[in-house]
Order: sequence, then structure tokens, then C-alpha cells
Amino acid sequence: MILHKMAFLAAAVLIFLISSSSVCVHSRETFACDTKDAATATLRFCQLSVPIQERVKDLIGRLTLPEKVSLLGNTAAAIPRLGIKGYEWWSEALHGVSNVGPGTKFGGVYPAATSFPQVITTVASFNASLWESIGRVVSNEARAMYNGGVGGLTYWSPNVNILRDPRWGRGQETPGEDPVVAGKYAASYVRGLQGNDRSRLKVAACCKHFTAYDLDNWNGVDRFHFNAKVSKQDIEDTFDVPFRMCVKEGNVASIMCSYNQVNGVPTCADPNLLKKTIRNQWGLNGYIVSDCDSVGVLYDTQHYTGTPEEAAADSIKAGLDLDCGPFLGAHTIDAVKKNLLRESDVDNALVNTLTVQMRLGMFDGDIVGQPYGHLGPAHVCTPVHKGLALEAAHQGIVLLKNRGSSLPLSQHRHRTVAVIGPNSDATVTMIGNYAGIACGYTSPVQGITGYARTIHQKGCADVHCMDDRLFNAADEAARGADATVLVMGLDQSIEAEFKDRNSLLLPGKQRELISRVAKASKGPVILVLMSGGPIDISFAEKDRRISAIVWAGYPGQEGGTAIADILFGSANPGGKLPMTWYPQDYLTNLPMTEMSMRPVHSKRIPGRTYRFYDGPVVYPFGHGLSYTRFTHSIADAPKVIAIAVRGRNSTVSGKSVRVTHARCDRLSLGVHVDVTNVGSRDGTHTMLVFSAPPGGEWAPKKQLVAFERVHVAVGEKKRVQVNIHVCKYLSVVDRAGNRRIPIGDHGIHIGDERHTVSLQASTLGVIKS
Repeated sequence: MILHKMAFLAAAVLIFLISSSSVCVHSRETFACDTKDAATATLRFCQLSVPIQERVKDLIGRLTLPEKVSLLGNTAAAIPRLGIKGYEWWSEALHGVSNVGPGTKFGGVYPAATSFPQVITTVASFNASLWESIGRVVSNEARAMYNGGVGGLTYWSPNVNILRDPRWGRGQETPGEDPVVAGKYAASYVRGLQGNDRSRLKVAACCKHFTAYDLDNWNGVDRFHFNAKVSKQDIEDTFDVPFRMCVKEGNVASIMCSYNQVNGVPTCADPNLLKKTIRNQWGLNGYIVSDCDSVGVLYDTQHYTGTPEEAAADSIKAGLDLDCGPFLGAHTIDAVKKNLLRESDVDNALVNTLTVQMRLGMFDGDIVGQPYGHLGPAHVCTPVHKGLALEAAHQGIVLLKNRGSSLPLSQHRHRTVAVIGPNSDATVTMIGNYAGIACGYTSPVQGITGYARTIHQKGCADVHCMDDRLFNAADEAARGADATVLVMGLDQSIEAEFKDRNSLLLPGKQRELISRVAKASKGPVILVLMSGGPIDISFAEKDRRISAIVWAGYPGQEGGTAIADILFGSANPGGKLPMTWYPQDYLTNLPMTEMSMRPVHSKRIPGRTYRFYDGPVVYPFGHGLSYTRFTHSIADAPKVIAIAVRGRNSTVSGKSVRVTHARCDRLSLGVHVDVTNVGSRDGTHTMLVFSAPPGGEWAPKKQLVAFERVHVAVGEKKRVQVNIHVCKYLSVVDRAGNRRIPIGDHGIHIGDERHTVSLQASTLGVIKS
């Protein structure tokens, strides 16, 4: 019987609770190398003056094969004779310390942790410094809980998969549809979690799920059986980009391989993906872990190997270092006995996991005196942390529509507000999935009550809104108020892990409720949406009775306060959509199993994401309004950039240069942009810079190359400089998966501003193609 994630989670929690029942919730026992233990303190792997590489080698040399294998699973066994405690590798910190994994337990003096907005909302801020700040706070709380004996130090976060299809239930966990945004988010959040010392780690982050993973359970196809058929072109220029940036720019300590197959090979058993790409090409300094029970899945469900020993051997030889699950622990010894695997292969895996543990300080003795040993209960759920959660929600909320400047509401004119909708009193819904126990909640109706007298009616019993029994009371509330706020949308019963959507429309009778209340209301009607994925609300965009529309995503524990602050103007919205909002018709003839990013005209496949889809949308990627108005002007930018090329063979008919043949160091396009606030309020402008490469079948119609968020006071002009790395961001990928720089005119688009820069090749010498 296959032990899939939820069943495995329950079993792992039980194992962890039993194995750690003696651990005090107020302090942690020394994991290894206890200075009070004379039998082990003098061992070479415990000597801090010895380089970590040598300490790891010494430790592995002392282990028996059964002991080595007992360390290959997430619930790693203790080795008492060497003074090493058991360790649970599986913890989660997607947007705050979570109790989804068995490595973290809330309770006692650690009853909760700060729950930030869900990732899709946070990313809508387009603010890399915010993302890193959130990571630092989360790692402070994680270290505090580790010091208290109730948490681990290895966090399998963030999820950096591309939101390829709007129906994906886990789209809420991701940084959206753009690979560059996803990669910058990954690197920023990981730096916040891990710290900036490459040799030492605050906590160890993990970018997941590698690769082309973006389907859970749709139309009878689930992630355990899915074979993603992906072109080399799409792998290189879309699916792998965030992972490459996570490793090369974020220096992440771990990558998780996914359940699915890619072109017929399970990712966790593919040496081209794990050993060749992640380890050798990108230079991962860390370990590779399977998604939970992925090795079991490739044997039991996908029937990729004939025996369990072959599955264990194939995975480890491919580059897998750690199994979330019991499979490697059960079958690796027999794989060695059958000569399918060498003991040295097991040693190689342990080098990577033990090195991470040593970089975390787990073999440095007592935590007292270590760099983060002072962190404790007083450093969790602090006012500063809660304030950052509120600020993140402020920055991520997106104003989609504002007819006639209906927003912000006025406390003087809108003294009574009807607050209606199944998410109007949401609490847990606001934090989305992979969350822990929040420090506390402010629901939307509570937040609005801080500004006005409220009349509260849910209108629907829940987001499924299966009947209209509560509609009349909602109508009456709207008639008796100066303004109406409808808080509608989705929750985890509609979109979640294991659950993809079949429709982009609002569930049940939500649309009917919205239209009825809008007709009954005597004041402005504001529609607030909670969701991870996009929703087709074309009817509301066109309805003049609906004055404004706000997307809050899943805004975290402070979401109600943030929504109210936006509605009443205490905060000026500056968020932008990190994904395209498609009409329902987009799904026609478009199965989730179709992986092509580019249009396939013979199959009537329209293309995916703003980079390749050119049809009608409800709202485009990057859409978002403000209560003030900004103008751009390009103050300075070059018109020509020369690319030094090492040989004629690096071009194809003179139309492109392979990135590997170009002198890429310091090859940068610097653009100076003046941003002026010509409106009536101070505000923060999110500046998105796109490039439109020369026409060709390889190229997207446009692609994001830079973004900056800048605060500009009323009447003020600020100059913003962006530096665009030519080889990274002005290149495109050909059908063979080679990254090339198109020669010719590239359009640079910033709002309504347009600039053309010509890239020209100059040959320096001869190089073999």
C-alpha cells in the first residue's frame, strides 16, 4: 500500500512524538558533541577547529552500514554510541513557521508563530527586500522554537514552482507565473531564512518541487501518476529558472524533487536532473530530498523499477540524498547486498546531509553561546513581527477596479458599512495552506469595525454558497448602510493540495449574491476577493453598480486590518497581480496535462502566462491600481550595446549569440527612470520593466526583466536606476534548450514609456561551436 503524504504525515508525527517525548519544551538537549560527555566530546567530528569537510568524513568513517541507512530518512535515528540524537528533518515555513511537518510542535511557551500572507499575496508586492525581511523573521522564530526543543532547523520551503495553469490548487503557495519573479522571490526568501554566511546556516531552506510540477488532481489525473511531457525549451526558459536562481543566487541548502515524471523518468531517479543539473551545473552546496514517499511512489505507483531495491539504488545513484519517508531505510541495505548500490554511494548522500547539519551548528555542542542560542519565546509573535505581517498584507493587496475613485471610503460619509459574504468573518481562511497556528487573527469585519459601525451578514453559509436562504438578510443590510463591502472568493475547500479547480468562476451562487446586494445597496459597493488562483469576475468588472474590486489573496493573520486600512485609505494600495486572470473560456480545449507554454495552433492550445498568451483576459499580469497617479519618463538609457563574441560559430545567420559564447561579465543595460507622483496622495509605485525581443519563433512576446518598488510623495519626482543583465534577462531559449541573445532591436517597456536598444555582436576570436 502506498504511503502518500497525509497518511505518512500522521505516522511521522506519531514517531516523532514518541522519539522526542523526553524533550523539555523549554530547552533542547544537545544534539551531538555534548562537552559534558567525555566519551564523545574529544572525537574528531566534534572539534570545531577542524574543517567541516574533515569532520563529516570522520563521522561517516565511524558509522556501520545499518547506522548509515538509518540516517537516510526524514526521521533519522539516534546513534547513542556516538552521542548523536535522533532528528526530524521535515519542517515547513512557507509563510511562517508551520506545524504541517512533524519537526515542529506548537504548545507550552510556543503556542503560535507569526503567520504572514500566503506567498501569492506577498509576491504581489514585487518587493524583494520585504521577501528577505519576512525570511529573517521566520528564521528567528524557527531558531527560537528549535532552542526550545519544539522545532527543527531544516525547512522544506519555499515552493517556487511556476503557476502555469490557473486551476492549480497549490498556485497559492507559489510566486506566480513569471520565472524571473519566482526566482528573485526564491533567492530573497532563502537568504532571509539562511542568513548571509555561506559556511554557516541560520536555518536550512529548501526550494521545491523540482521540476515541471504543477498538477495535483485534475480530471482523474493525479501527481503520483502524471508524466509531464516537457520540451527542452520550456524546461530551460520557464520551469527550471526559479530553481537555478534559488541555487546560484540564493545559495539554498536543499532542493526537493517532485512526485511526477518528466518525459518518462521520475524526477527523484533522474541523474540528468539531480546529479548533472542541480549538483554539477548549478553547484548545489547542500542536499537533495524527495517529496514525501516519492521513492515509494516511483516503485509502487509508477512501476518504474521491477524491485524496491532497484528503486532505492536508482534514486541514490541519481543524486538523491534524503528520503522523506521510510522507503530508503527499508530497502537500501538489500540494494547494497545485491550489488545494485555501493556503500560509497550511501556515503556520498550522507556527506551532503551531515554537512548541512554541521553548517547549522548541530554538532557544535550546547546551543548556549552559539550565534542564535539566545533566541527564545520572547522572540516569537513579537509586535514587530506582527507589524511586518500587516505591512506585507498592505503591500500585497491589489486594487483591481476603482470606478470614479469610489475608494477610499470616508469615515465621515460612510459611518455605517454592511459587511457581507462567506469570507467576511474569515480567520483561518486568511492564512491559506502550509500554515501553522497564528499569533491571533483580525477578520475583515473586525478590521472594518475599527473604522465604522458595521452590519454583518454572511449571505452564504460558506464559500460553496449552495443556496440563497441568507440573501434577503444581506439585501436588508445593504439597504441600511452607507457603503457595502462584499468579502467573497475561495478557501481551501475549493483550491488546495490534492485539489485542482475545474472552473475559474465563483462557486455556487456567489455571483447571484453579489449582483443582488449591489442592486440593493444605496451606497458604494466594494467587492473584496480572497483566493490563491485567479477568478473570472468579468461580470463584476463590467457592473457599474460595483464601485471597486480588491484582491486580497490570502492576506495572513493581520488580513482583516490590512483590508480595512486599504478600504479607508490608511494604506495606499501598490500591489500588482503576479499572474494573469483569464476568462472562463480560456479553459476550453486546454487540459491541465498539456505542458506547452507556447501556443500550439494545431491543437488550439492558446499558450500560457502573459509571456506567450495573447488572448482576452479579465486582468493582465502586473495589473494594479493606486489612490494616486504616477507617470514615468526614461531619463537615460543606451541605444546600442555591443556584445563581445568569441567566434563566428556562435551566431546563427547573424541573428543570435549563444550566451555561452558571449562575454557576459558586466554586460548590463542600465536604465534611469524618473517616477513622478502627479496625484493627490503619497504612494508607493511598483515599476515593472519588460523587454520585447526581436520577433522570432523562440521568443516570448514580452518578458519581465526588472522590477522596483519606490515610495513617492505627492508632487515628488524620484529617479530609479535598474540594471538589466543582458545575458540573463534579454536572452531567449531556442527549441534545443540553448539560451541565446537575439541580435537587433529590443523594446524596453515601462508603463506607457518605450525605449529601443540595439544589441550588436562583435567577434573577438574563434571558438568551437
